[in-house]
Amino acid sequence: MNGRGTASVRRSAPAPATWRGHVRPASMGPVPDDNAQTATLTATVTSPPVPAVAAGGVTEAPAEVVFGVEDLDFYYGAFQALRGVTLSIGRNEVTALIGPSGCGKSTFLRCLNRMNDLIPGTRVEGRLDYYGEPLYASEVSSIEVRRRIGMVFQKPNPFPKTIYDNIAFGPKVNGMKVKMDDLVEECLTRAALWEEVKDKLKQSAFSLSGGQQQRLCIARAIAVKPDVILMDEPCSALDPIATIRIEELMTQLKSDYTIVVVTHNMQQAARVSDRTAFFTVNIDDTGSRTGVMVEMGPTEKLFTTPTDQRTDDYITGRFG
Repeated sequence: MNGRGTASVRRSAPAPATWRGHVRPASMGPVPDDNAQTATLTATVTSPPVPAVAAGGVTEAPAEVVFGVEDLDFYYGAFQALRGVTLSIGRNEVTALIGPSGCGKSTFLRCLNRMNDLIPGTRVEGRLDYYGEPLYASEVSSIEVRRRIGMVFQKPNPFPKTIYDNIAFGPKVNGMKVKMDDLVEECLTRAALWEEVKDKLKQSAFSLSGGQQQRLCIARAIAVKPDVILMDEPCSALDPIATIRIEELMTQLKSDYTIVVVTHNMQQAARVSDRTAFFTVNIDDTGSRTGVMVEMGPTEKLFTTPTDQRTDDYITGRFG
């Protein structure tokens, strides 16, 4: 799918779910002596199950493109971290970026709101459009870019302020003319946090649990009325219950926002995303590692019938 000459490999249909990861019970007797059945049983016992994907309904290409990326290269000084990334991210969709560590997922995510501009010596080559306009044009304000394209980081990072002031800070700095009490309640409600904190808004944000702090950071991000929310492994430091709350929140928020999320949890990508892009690492003869995007498509299709063997190997646990 990435148009770089990779061989197309179609996976065979998955084995029945009743066999996934389970050994045949003794009460059922021996497995029939049939080569095809034996091969199927062996494959399902030795290979990890493919993450279950919710029924899609997503078109092959986005109906409305928010980010159009073409042949994007990214450098930290002389080191090339990304090469030839080409993809489209659709409006009001959740797009997941998956792949092994060091493949450039987070670097690419930070390209989308120019966070990498803050690192000396970095540069971007290729094309990255936001609603058809070049995001890296000289006349484009990186500050305005980051207002429209918010970010939630891997670890919760609330400001050392009260819960109320964490939400109010962004709108105040941006000079937004709003009824602040109403905005704070609205954002905390959207982040599924209002009922838990409405009686302690003047307490420190650090008094909240890790999961609550991450939802507070999401509420803070939407307080400045962004168009896009970027999430860099937002659940990696959270327990399973807090993770479920964040995933539910992503699903609810996509009706109003475009969401791009980096995750190492393929089950999470399968549960919450509409589209998934798989990144991996190419290693040249000198041992230099460069991140590349292998393929992207509707999540249901990518997890069941990927077009590249490398994707199949990753999602079934054979590498990465």
